[in-house]
Amino acid sequence: MVAFGKKLKDRQIEEWQGYYINYKLMKKRVRQYAQQIQLGTQDRRHVLKDFSRMLDNQIEKIVLFLLEQQGLLASRIAKLGEERDALQEEPEINRIIELREAYRVLGQDLLKLLFFVEINAVGLRKILKKFDKRFGYRFTDYYVKTRANHPYSQLQQVFKHVGLGAVVGALSRNLHELQDRQGSYLSIYDQPTLPLQDPVVDSINAAVDRLTNSTNFLNFLGQHALIMQEELPSPTEEHVDDQRYNFMSLLLNLANTFLYMVNTYIIVPTADDYSMSLGAAPTVCGIVIGAMAVAQVFSSVYFSAWSNKSYFRPLVFSSIVLFLGNILYALAYDISSIWVLLIGRLLCGFGSARAVNRRYISDCVPLKIRMQASAGFVSASALGMACGPALAGILQINFKIYKLTFNQNTLPGWVMAVAWLVYLAWLWITFKEPSLAAEEDHTPHQSNDEVNSTLEKGLKQPLLVSSENKVDEDADQDCDDSEEAPEESRQPVNSIVAAYRLLTPSVKVQLLIYFMLKYVMEILLSESSVVTTYYFNWSTSTVAVFLACLGLTVLPVNIVVGSYISNMFQDRQILLASEIMVLIGVLLSFQAIFPYSEPQYICSGLLLFVSAEVLEGVNLSLLSRVMSSRLSRGTYNGGLLSTEAGTLARVVADATITLAGYVRQSMLLNVTLIPSLFICITSILATCFTYNSLY
Repeated sequence: MVAFGKKLKDRQIEEWQGYYINYKLMKKRVRQYAQQIQLGTQDRRHVLKDFSRMLDNQIEKIVLFLLEQQGLLASRIAKLGEERDALQEEPEINRIIELREAYRVLGQDLLKLLFFVEINAVGLRKILKKFDKRFGYRFTDYYVKTRANHPYSQLQQVFKHVGLGAVVGALSRNLHELQDRQGSYLSIYDQPTLPLQDPVVDSINAAVDRLTNSTNFLNFLGQHALIMQEELPSPTEEHVDDQRYNFMSLLLNLANTFLYMVNTYIIVPTADDYSMSLGAAPTVCGIVIGAMAVAQVFSSVYFSAWSNKSYFRPLVFSSIVLFLGNILYALAYDISSIWVLLIGRLLCGFGSARAVNRRYISDCVPLKIRMQASAGFVSASALGMACGPALAGILQINFKIYKLTFNQNTLPGWVMAVAWLVYLAWLWITFKEPSLAAEEDHTPHQSNDEVNSTLEKGLKQPLLVSSENKVDEDADQDCDDSEEAPEESRQPVNSIVAAYRLLTPSVKVQLLIYFMLKYVMEILLSESSVVTTYYFNWSTSTVAVFLACLGLTVLPVNIVVGSYISNMFQDRQILLASEIMVLIGVLLSFQAIFPYSEPQYICSGLLLFVSAEVLEGVNLSLLSRVMSSRLSRGTYNGGLLSTEAGTLARVVADATITLAGYVRQSMLLNVTLIPSLFICITSILATCFTYNSLY
């Protein structure tokens, strides 16, 4: 990855060069401080005082220039306002068009100023984090807390950006009044929800929304998809031609995600009965359910590689393989072969195109709606997870046509086979293959003339990351000892080994947490039918309702966390609290001295599942920020790594259930929960050790 110093230099607006944060000088000073403390020639307290003063001077320089530019923009708006007032007395179409264009040019200059704030805010956060790493001191917390709320703080001007809000409001109002309102006398104040149809204002509003760094449900939900983007993307990397995007193609990718999740969980309530009907033990359901995950470990890689060249062909292949896999799954009953059943599930796993779905959103969906598309991906997965067991509960009928049996065991296969056949026809008719030619040229270049045209797209990224909330990010990979980096280092990695080498300790901990939460969730879901039948004599319909209710908690929980909890607590605090709640859920699930009861199972399962869902959201949110941006594209991307970690967890969990079948069925629950307890404790200790080592 290119060093941030080089990125900062390349992105600077030439006439403003003297007003950016001097990242190179401050980075050099941090190294000097480290050497002086090591040699004993400098006192730590003096270092903290000197570095604070240097930061104050840098921020003051940035803020004073920011205020100066805001004043110039305000003066231009005032002059344009005088012209607008004159036009109201003698309206002329040509002069109105010219005035509107003048306001748009002013809007482009405002975007340049917002981009100026973005670069400096990221530079400030990086140098603070670098200082913390070098000296093991919580300087970031100290600096932000002492400056952000002080009445004379220059940092406060950057965080609250009141002047910028006034300029944005004035520009939006004037452009609104110059629009053809078809005789309407209402202003934007009378209709605050009425959208202003102007691309410049849309870009500015998106930039200001990002600048406030407010965490909302959509953003939180979208980060579940782990569709990564660079912190400061280059214009060639961030640009997505609108011709490559097709709404129906996006809808087909989301439908593929939904159907695959339905396919995964539709057999869970009946897998043990199906295994017994074929002469196997009920705990073989672990292998039956896990066979799909085993195949997905391999399919994720080749689908990710295939999506470098096409999106349509992998989706067609996925649909055909899933159709055949479900046919075999359904036929296994009449053939009376457990092997046919397992082969059918393996084929279903080989048809997992979730890597393609992620890549389509990452590469083909425009930035302005990419977060919505990412949230749609997560919502489709959650809905499929709930609908699968619910559908299994409905399919409680039994009849035969010729020699084919249709009952609660085989109907999930037949229904999904029909669903994938319909999907294949829809895909063949309506999917539009995006052009891949635009991705061939990765050479970054940008002249001053191109700044205005690229700012609208570039500012869709987060503009200001609060140091207090984002100190969790310890893996920016900004090349500590080098301001220059070879151009090849910006390219995506080309092997799983190279991807692994880019993983910092904190990223590995986040992947361990992801493995843990997927493991405990898979144990809970996959053995639910066996456990509830043994202890409570639940029917298939009751198990299906229980699993569907668990799945339906996903979106409400994310609304609460994304809209409220994440605004009150730091991500690492929510992360650790969620891990502890998962641990409590595991402990409460054990069968101890007292007889195992339905309230205990339901309450402990609900606590475990909900806590794991909260943990997944926060964990992936952190993971998307701490991973190297070299893992944002290519075959071996961050989404693939997280998918592999989660899939391996499911494989191990399902294998655990099957192996536990060799002990008495009365011991199955406790035997499968012991590894969950061990992994939970390990992840909590790793989290505490990793985040404590940052300071």
